[in-house]
Amino acid sequence: MAMDERWMRQALEMAYRARDEGEVPVGAVVVKDGEIVGQGYNCPIVNSDPTAHAEVMALRDAALRLDNYRLPGCDLYVTLEPCLMCVGAMVHARIGKLVYGASDPRTGTIKSHPDIFKQEFLNHRIAVTPGILAAECGEMLSRFFRDKRV
Repeated sequence: MAMDERWMRQALEMAYRARDEGEVPVGAVVVKDGEIVGQGYNCPIVNSDPTAHAEVMALRDAALRLDNYRLPGCDLYVTLEPCLMCVGAMVHARIGKLVYGASDPRTGTIKSHPDIFKQEFLNHRIAVTPGILAAECGEMLSRFFRDKRV
């Protein structure tokens, strides 16, 4: 649990970068053998790219660093429950474990809506640990949207 919190704090640092660029503050890191091998944050507006979610950016970074689009033995830490697109990318990358912070009642596909990982058609299963630093991750998002409304 302590290691999960350590890596989630790194994902939170990435979320602060997204916030500072005016993006929805979601951050992610990919960890392999106790080392960050990929990191990313939400940047669809800045990049004019609808796929530039934190998870996808972190997976891309890890794939480039490891010179392999498959990421066996890697764990993904993200501050918000992933959407369907991001879950698909994780399955294709063969991520071993997903750890996320806050639940996403609108587009989350693990806890908030039927667990996509339980679908029989998927050819890869991913272990999931939800709720790591959930209050801190959720508060960052709440504050961001509260400030946008002002």
